[in-house]
Parts: sequence; structure tokens; C-alpha cells
Amino acid sequence: MKALVTGGGGFLGGAIIRRLLARGDHVRSLARGDYPELRALGVETIRGDVTDVAAVRNASHGVDVVFHVAAKAGFWGRRAEFVDANVVGTRVVLEVCRKLGIPRLVYTSSPSVVAGPRGPEGVDESTPYPSRYDAPYPETKAEAERLVLAANGPELATVALRPHLIWGPGDNHLVPRIIDRARRGRLRRVGDGSNVIDATYIDNAALAHVLAADKLHPVAACAGRAYFIAQGEPIRLWELVDRILGAAGLPPVRRSIGLGTARGIGGAMELIYRTLRLAGEPPMTRFLAEQLGTSHWFDLSAARRDLGYEAEVSTAEGLERLREFLK
Repeated sequence: MKALVTGGGGFLGGAIIRRLLARGDHVRSLARGDYPELRALGVETIRGDVTDVAAVRNASHGVDVVFHVAAKAGFWGRRAEFVDANVVGTRVVLEVCRKLGIPRLVYTSSPSVVAGPRGPEGVDESTPYPSRYDAPYPETKAEAERLVLAANGPELATVALRPHLIWGPGDNHLVPRIIDRARRGRLRRVGDGSNVIDATYIDNAALAHVLAADKLHPVAACAGRAYFIAQGEPIRLWELVDRILGAAGLPPVRRSIGLGTARGIGGAMELIYRTLRLAGEPPMTRFLAEQLGTSHWFDLSAARRDLGYEAEVSTAEGLERLREFLK
């Protein structure tokens, strides 16, 4: 097939591109930056922003499927920037798909769209959206997911995937932050260390997207639905963090802070940064405290049934690959 990947220069976008190329698909990438490494792989690269209708239209001509991966992620930032990248950008992509008659759209969502004040444990996709959010990232991703699922119909089949905490070699977000904070002595265990999560190794996240594209058509079981994606190996969050640190040759986290204290510090830091308009991001926010101190794992039955998804790379193998990469 001929595919467009928005955000093709990113961690997940790049992994999806490599998987598509490996099986012989033609791939086009739309990204704001210049990525010569993609051109070297034979990818047709177009520079542009997903909020730019002309750029998206130019990148979308003649494709069979769009993987809409581009987004603004993070636990801090101006709400307007998240709205622009995540909501407005998704509206533009949907509009172009309809006008050009593109039949399939695979959207990268996030499990945080259904994470309320208490972390979800073993939940499935029937879990409702919460009434409020502590950060603009999950709020805007939830709004964009609603738009994508509502757009599903006979002319455009859509599906949303919610991969949780994607990590692995080449990660430019999660793993580098953990390692950097540990090296600077700023990493603290939040809570009592018993909280369980189910993360997603990068190759498995890319696999889920390609499986969804292959299954997707107007009357497919997955059309108009969202799916949790993860390893299927729930593990204590701080055990995984310690193993990532071990892959980098660093000692495990020794110091800790209570979840309630972390929430309080996060709220205070948000107020200070917002009031004083400080640059950068606070070392702690309420959203980050929740992510670090509560459990987040999911029932993957629907993805297994409807997409044929099963993790190809185990957590243990992924950690070994990470260790080799970090060397």
C-alpha cells in the first residue's frame, strides 16, 4: 500500500515507517523538520505542519492510508499549543482525508485520555472519558480521539490506538529523561513503589499500527473504535525504571517521596511557573505525579481479538536491545 505517516521524523512515526518499508510498502512522511535519514531509506519526505491544510493536502495525494502520529506530547506547556497541534491538526487531517477520498485513517491516541484522578487498573475500552483533566495533553488527545472516532463511516474508516509509555532504542522522550534525572540526582520514587504499569516497546507499538491499517475497512470490527496497546506484561513501574537505569549502567532509585506530597509540590510548581511565566517545565506537576505514583495497566483482549495484536518483543528482550543501543 501507499501510506502517509504524519510525524514521520519522530520516535513512533519512524518505527512505523521502517516496518512498512520492510514489507515493501511505499511510504511518505510529513514532518516539520528535515530528516535525511528517512530519504536515505527511500521515504518520500515532505516538510510541513499538520495544521497547514495545503501541506497536508500535498502530502496526502494518492495514499491508501494515513497514520496520524504527529502530536504535541508532554506534561507541561501552553494549552493553546496542545490544542493547535493535537486538535486543530487532527481536524485538518480528517478534512483532507474526506476531500481526497482516502479510505483509512489510523490515529495514535493515548491511554491518558481515560485516566482520571486514580490510575486505571485492568480496564478495557468501555472506560469513559473523565469529567476533568489535570493537564492539556490528555485533554486535547481525548478531544482529537473523539473527532477521529466520530468521523468513521462508509467513506473513511478510522481507528484509534492508545499505546502506553512507548520506550526502546532511539527513544527521545521517556528513556533520556529517566537517565538524565538519575545522573543529576533528581530522580525520586513517587509513592510506595507498588504501582503497576504496562508499557509498550517501540517495535510492538509500530506493529499494532500496521495491523490496524491492514484490518481497517468500513465494516471491520475495529472501525470507529479505540484500542489499548501495551506489552501485556504488567510490571511495577519502579522496577522497570530501575531496569532501564541498569541498561544505562546506573544504580537503582533509592530516594522516594509520597504521592500526596508529590501532588502538592506539583500543584505549587504549576502555580509558580504559570504566575512567573518561567521558561522550561516544572520538575513536578500534578499530572506527572499521577503518572509516576499510580497504576496504569489495561485489558488488551479487544486488540488481540480485533487486530490480531500480540507483542513480538518481550520486556526482557527490549531491555537487552536498549542496553546494546546505549553502549
